[in-house]
Amino acid sequence: MPEPSVLAALVSGLRGGSIEVVDLTSPLSSSTPVIQLPPQFGQTAVFELEEISRYDDRGPAWYWNNFRSGEHTGTHFDAPNHWVTGKDLADVASVPARDLIAPAAVLDFTAEAAENPDFLVEIDHVKAWEAENGPLPDGGWLLLRTGWDARSHSQEAFLNADENGPHTPGLSPQCARWVAEESPVLGLGVETVGTDAGAAHSFDPAFPCHSYLMGSDKYGLTQLQNLAALPPTGAVVVAGPLPIVTGSGAPARVLALVERG
Repeated sequence: MPEPSVLAALVSGLRGGSIEVVDLTSPLSSSTPVIQLPPQFGQTAVFELEEISRYDDRGPAWYWNNFRSGEHTGTHFDAPNHWVTGKDLADVASVPARDLIAPAAVLDFTAEAAENPDFLVEIDHVKAWEAENGPLPDGGWLLLRTGWDARSHSQEAFLNADENGPHTPGLSPQCARWVAEESPVLGLGVETVGTDAGAAHSFDPAFPCHSYLMGSDKYGLTQLQNLAALPPTGAVVVAGPLPIVTGSGAPARVLALVERG
């Protein structure tokens, strides 16, 4: 008897439950939190549905909608051309399909972020994780778990802003540069509204995750949920952004495949 193929084994695992599919996507609606920039800058759109017909005289047998949304609303994918440092690199429609399926390392800083919403991950934190779990995956994702997905029901709680700006966890400038330029990962995934920490507007450079990652032809995934269901290593992420021609990013359905014993 021939040995079962890898794809047949995958399908068998999915059907039999030995491989669990974990949805990392925040549901997209008009209440989905969106980033807010200072008023002098352009703002992203809140997600909106416009009903075309619903089994009525506009279309008796069908229901459908138009929708309006920013590229970077809800769970979304950042392409390299999203930032000025990557302006000559790939748009979201040009990201190689092979990069949309990749292994993941999940670094858990939930306790630190609960104690300090401005907590910053340093290179030493990542090195300590590697000492315990092995190296970051080559061509994979670094996923930053902070527990921030529990706040996604509320724009105010999610942005956590005061007169000094947002207060959300993220990477330090030094760590962002290391992840972009020295680590083997292809991108960074976070539970917060963007890949940068809330205070990153005042960092040097400003918004270092965007600046370094996009400039290094790497990617971002934001507003992820359910990272608590993933192991530190071994999960495979499937990220499916809309392939918007010339787009800087797109809403995405992001799934993780997790092998269960």
